[in-house]
Amino acid sequence: MSKKVAEQLVEMLVNAGIKRVYAVTGDSLNELNDAVRRNPDIHWVHVRHEEAGAYAAAAEAELNGIACCAGSSGPGHIHLINGLYDAHRSGAPVLAIASTCATVEFGSGYFQETNTIKLFDDCSHYNQIATTPAQLPRMTQAAIQYAVQRKGVSVLGLPGDLSAMTAVENITADKNYFSKAVVKPSAADLAELAELINGNHKICIFCGVGAAEAHDEVVELAGILKAPIGYSFRGKMGMQYDNPYEVGMTGLLGLPSAYHSMHESDLILLLGTDFPYTPFIPTDKKIIQIDTQPERLGRRAKLNMGLHGDIKHTLKDLIPLLKPKEDDSFLKAQLHIYEKVKEHLNIYVTDKGKIDNIHPEAVAAELNKLATEDAIFTLDTGMCCVWGSRYIHATGKRKLLGSFTHGSMANAMPHAIGAAFASPGKQIIALCGDGGISMMLGDLATIKQYNLPIKIVVFNNRALGMVKLEMEVAGLPDSETDMVNPDFALIAQAMGIKGITINDPDNLENQLSEAFAYNGPILVNVMTDPNALAMPPKVELKMAAGMALSMTKLMLGGKFDEVLDTVKANYKHLADLTGL
Repeated sequence: MSKKVAEQLVEMLVNAGIKRVYAVTGDSLNELNDAVRRNPDIHWVHVRHEEAGAYAAAAEAELNGIACCAGSSGPGHIHLINGLYDAHRSGAPVLAIASTCATVEFGSGYFQETNTIKLFDDCSHYNQIATTPAQLPRMTQAAIQYAVQRKGVSVLGLPGDLSAMTAVENITADKNYFSKAVVKPSAADLAELAELINGNHKICIFCGVGAAEAHDEVVELAGILKAPIGYSFRGKMGMQYDNPYEVGMTGLLGLPSAYHSMHESDLILLLGTDFPYTPFIPTDKKIIQIDTQPERLGRRAKLNMGLHGDIKHTLKDLIPLLKPKEDDSFLKAQLHIYEKVKEHLNIYVTDKGKIDNIHPEAVAAELNKLATEDAIFTLDTGMCCVWGSRYIHATGKRKLLGSFTHGSMANAMPHAIGAAFASPGKQIIALCGDGGISMMLGDLATIKQYNLPIKIVVFNNRALGMVKLEMEVAGLPDSETDMVNPDFALIAQAMGIKGITINDPDNLENQLSEAFAYNGPILVNVMTDPNALAMPPKVELKMAAGMALSMTKLMLGGKFDEVLDTVKANYKHLADLTGL
């Protein structure tokens, strides 16, 4: 073969459906960069930080099924790590190319040398380094196969000298195979499951992202069983829409209605969920879990049955075995509670706050109204997740991306970069915390360079809001959570992006509408209320006591104004805190 190894690698990427490589070029990546430049079917995206590249690839992979990022020797590898952890834990099929020093320098302590096998071991399904031209195509095929079929990260180590060598023909398959299998429980297991369901009256269904492709089957099941449907954060967009039985989320960001439905039921069906917050799962109910990954069965709750199967095909076979229930009183009671919860959520939408203290709930609700039916939202970890989870509504076409399992800050803006490349023509809205966007401001330049029409909305509460709340609930006065922020709108303007600031709640609707009408990237800096609280669905006595203790400590420390501001900003939540 007359082509270089780098060219052969790029051809295999293209054949696997990879459209771009997110990376900072240099040193050992230069041959790969040149091979990408000469291939019209793939493009290099020049991010400013490799972590942003890994996040962007994770978002593209979630949307389109496969994506690629790269990092060069040493520092470039390490910069990838956080974004790759996020991709891996989210199940996003990402190929990370880790170019490194020449093979002759391995083990010599050479400049920027890292051991890629050790470095990426905990955030990958496949992690190998090729040292000969014969190894490279076999490893590339295997890496892509692992990423797609195991759903996670594969790392391909690529020495700089190998990239420039003459390629050799692969002795095994060059092509990748993305076939899907139908997985469902045995007939005997399904019969036992049906008997258990038929023998209980008050049933609650709780869905995760693993049930997203089974929306219609889950709704049909709920109709037969007269069962309310709750869901996890990742399960929301696949389950909330066109669903007369839904009662919202539970968990740290959830609502009392879903929590109540689970705790008042006789039997709970956990469908395609690895919901991690065990304190929100009842311990005195019959629980059935169904998942495509059987290793997850039983690791969050004690089960009466744990079944291996995909939700869509399992329910299709299960439904004919069920006896329709006539009594819908339990369902009606849960839906009534849900309506009351939604009324409560609307309080902070109607009351938009005051100058420089706009209610973040009102901001999120307005974004929901302005967003298109097929918009893609990206959410920073922290308070943006709270407002997004409660006020951004599913349509069946919208997508919601975030660091929902890894829980990293600073993900929303780089996720939006990947989403914009993956879905040109769709509206991309990034809900960024001021703490999160501060970490990755440099990649605003990436958005400008490629003129990505992203709506970047900064919830500027001048604090690490979620951390502040955690400390107060634990009875600790918040310390070092306040932030002295730059003018984010001016920073955007300095980078060539339109930037505006909204600090008056009376102007919120008009200014956001103008921002959404703008043709191009725009950053909207919204001055939100730093004392807004996100109450979980179940406020325990120790949490209320912790908040009271924290407020007392602040008062004793002379911070009377801060205590008063918190009470004023959240007077509507006092019933939650006091149990009244």
